[in-house]
Amino acid sequence: MQDFIDNLPQLAKDKHNENKAFFKKLKKKPPKQLDYVMQELHDREFQKTDCLECANCCKTTGPLFTDKDIERIAKHFKMKPQDFIESYLRIDEENDYVLQSVPCTFLGADNYCSIYDVRPKACKEFPHTDRKKFQQISNLTLKNVAICPAAFNIVEEMKKRIKL
Repeated sequence: MQDFIDNLPQLAKDKHNENKAFFKKLKKKPPKQLDYVMQELHDREFQKTDCLECANCCKTTGPLFTDKDIERIAKHFKMKPQDFIESYLRIDEENDYVLQSVPCTFLGADNYCSIYDVRPKACKEFPHTDRKKFQQISNLTLKNVAICPAAFNIVEEMKKRIKL
């Protein structure tokens, strides 16, 4: 698994133009059953992929924190939201709250998340491959295939399954 993770950025780069062209066509004319196909591909991939073996998303990127996320996590720590923000977050160039640094502060050496039950929505939904109207998040997916082995595999399988 670690070899695959180490090679993932290059693999994604090698497939980038092919994936970009595929998603461009997908956006123009999404198949009627796209959401069902994506759900099936997502479920099948995550039956064989164990995120605890990888945690590359937590090691290399940080999620966006919504106001609801901040309130929920601050409450978990018995902190005021503003204190949580000052301790853990910063505002990025798009005016979103993100972690001050990566790897994620809440990731343990065992790849377990210390705030799993109250984690940000972005973490809960990552890699977003089972999202409804999947064709609308092609730019996000292009980024995620370089981070998440499961997302990479899902997109490769998707290109085989969906003929455009």
